[in-house]
Amino acid sequence: MHSVMVDGLQMAYLVPVKAEGLRAAFRSLWHRAYKRVEAVRSVSFSVAPGEVVGFIGPNGAGKTTTLKILSGVLHPTAGRVEVVGHTPWERRPAYLRQIAMIRGSRPLAAPVELTVQDALRFQQLIYEVPEAQFRRTLGLLVEMLHLEPLLQRQIRALSLGEKMRAGLAWSLVYQPRVLFLDEPTLGLDVTAAQLMRRFVGTYSRETGATVLLTSHYMADVESLCRRILLIDKGHMTYDGDLAGLSARMAPFKLLKVAGGDPGLDWSRFGDVVEQEGGRVSLRVRREAVPAVTARLLAEVASIADLTVTEPPLESVIDQVYREGV
Repeated sequence: MHSVMVDGLQMAYLVPVKAEGLRAAFRSLWHRAYKRVEAVRSVSFSVAPGEVVGFIGPNGAGKTTTLKILSGVLHPTAGRVEVVGHTPWERRPAYLRQIAMIRGSRPLAAPVELTVQDALRFQQLIYEVPEAQFRRTLGLLVEMLHLEPLLQRQIRALSLGEKMRAGLAWSLVYQPRVLFLDEPTLGLDVTAAQLMRRFVGTYSRETGATVLLTSHYMADVESLCRRILLIDKGHMTYDGDLAGLSARMAPFKLLKVAGGDPGLDWSRFGDVVEQEGGRVSLRVRREAVPAVTARLLAEVASIADLTVTEPPLESVIDQVYREGV
């Protein structure tokens, strides 16, 4: 059984358009023209229970629209969707108690006059969480998200990073089985973003929650997701692991050498990407890496260290966005 199943999902909007000028503005009051915008076009995928999947793509690709459909905010134009056995847009209470939609642009939707503690109590009442379960879950979340100093503070007084931590607790206090995370580290500093990634990974492992994550920060995807779904212009263009995408789009690896002679002609071994003092980075085709590595170790006696790495994920994803898969 899948936690999330999407088959032939489509979503189209009618967007009003008008020509420039005052006359066109008056004309549009009586005869408004529209154009059809295809936000999602025949998207299909499934996510297993407990899986953490990255859902990535350029701006306007259809990521947030898809998440809104999965969380029941939007009704699609066509297609079949099931999340934990429910049709999301029917918005049944039994379904809403099992999912959480967390957006980095608005991490905490509770009234700003409430304290964090009151907001969590409010969620307990809304979702009818038994007191014993609430206390047990709250203790876990307070410890994992370092919330103790925030509990008695008003939401309006929290920084963005603090709101995100409190917002996670607010969304998870009823223990949903599926999390939809839309840009969860948006605007966070390095420390807050790392805390967020550690928490999501730990929470999924310990509770078995399924996570579908969208993010433009590849560090989020790389640290949390073994599998990625790539969407572009409303179409699903890739479903697989990061290494597979890198192998398809970047048919080379980087060899980083330390301790070699700065005067050596490194171009004999590969394309020189960067060179500084006794350190050099070489770009070598994947199939040639074993042979080039052996040559380096045999011909350059002064090598102190040699590492083989994949090209930076950001460069691979940038290439995908520009050229397609």
